[in-house]
Amino acid sequence: MSWQNWAGNQRTDPVRTVRARDTADVVDAVRTAAAEGLRVKALGSGHSFTGVGVPDGVAVLLPSDPVGLRIDPAARRATVPAGMTLRVLNALLWRHGLALPNLGDIDAQTVAGAISTGTHGTGAAFPGLAAQVVGCRIVLADGSAVDCSAEVEPELFGVARLGLGAFGVLVEVTLQAVPAFMLHAREAAQPLDRVLAGLDELVATNEHFEFYWFPHTDVAATKANNRTSAEGGPARGRVAEWVGDDLLGNAGFEVVCRVGRVLPRAVPRLNRVVAGQFAAGEYVDRSYRVFTSPRRVRFLEMEYAVPREALPEAFAGVRAAVERHARAVSFPVEVRVAAADDVPLSTATGRESAYLAVHVHRGQPHEAYFSAVESVMVALGGRPHWGKLHTRTAEHLRTAYPAFDDVAALREKLDPQRRFGNAYLERVLG
Repeated sequence: MSWQNWAGNQRTDPVRTVRARDTADVVDAVRTAAAEGLRVKALGSGHSFTGVGVPDGVAVLLPSDPVGLRIDPAARRATVPAGMTLRVLNALLWRHGLALPNLGDIDAQTVAGAISTGTHGTGAAFPGLAAQVVGCRIVLADGSAVDCSAEVEPELFGVARLGLGAFGVLVEVTLQAVPAFMLHAREAAQPLDRVLAGLDELVATNEHFEFYWFPHTDVAATKANNRTSAEGGPARGRVAEWVGDDLLGNAGFEVVCRVGRVLPRAVPRLNRVVAGQFAAGEYVDRSYRVFTSPRRVRFLEMEYAVPREALPEAFAGVRAAVERHARAVSFPVEVRVAAADDVPLSTATGRESAYLAVHVHRGQPHEAYFSAVESVMVALGGRPHWGKLHTRTAEHLRTAYPAFDDVAALREKLDPQRRFGNAYLERVLG
């Protein structure tokens, strides 16, 4: 069965694909592959732009049956089949009066894929999804299934919750949830200079704040999400949702991107129009419905995490790169913040972080633009998102991650044959 990722820039033909129903199936797949000298890679939803999830031997579809979900209401913890998507999980948690405290932009990823690549949302007090993990079950290269946590096999736990798939195959993940909550969303177009000047205050006074800047404009599309105890308040009706998410956010934006590729001189004017339309609204809804939105316009993306204090310089560098290399780019630059965490391979490990993401429409040249942005980020101590395009190698990443050598040593111990390796992992981990 041929495989390609969501963006269509990664393709492969695995030797075979195994659909695992439980831990025993994953164990069998790993042991059989080892006997045949084949490598093993878990398949997620394909939302990484890098080759982190590309299988070149045996591809394993992880257990995903909702029947496998186990809730501990007293501890507010959920043990989840690793192949379950965030979209399914969010709805199931809500039925139990629970929610994840923060989410990224989309909910199409599997739980295993989201945590293993460092998915994060925005909010100065909120770390990424991997930091919400309190336990894992992982199948190692020798075919053993090991349960780990901060108390049991803590060294393994550190890499199991964000390990790029390089240490084993996740079967179950236990997540720390919180009581279900509503979010009050405010979305508005504001002058870019005003947002930049007041960014620290905007981040401090909103639980979740981010903004999108459309190249060649002076407009920032801002999003501020804050918890509310009231279920009443502004509601986002079906018509408004369709207009915002489908007509403007997807179908309309696809048209803008296509027009921009044919008429690049029109891009600045198109971007000014779109920037004012993309963000305009106020509503209250379930947290997961506010955090995430559909993404049907295919694109390529690069994202770097820099120290929070470096955000102004990083954004200035992105603007300069846009002017030099992205005259025909319609996709916005996304800016978010996140709390520090203690996950060894997290882009926010040990430091409060700001995230800057650049995008281009699928099929549009991106190399010069992304390279210029990457140079800015690397100079500021940036760490690339594991699932988004970058050119860093293990030699560079060793200097960016304090625990890199410890992680590499553990990989050598657990998987000396590189049963879970692929070309991307060889580049970034050695």
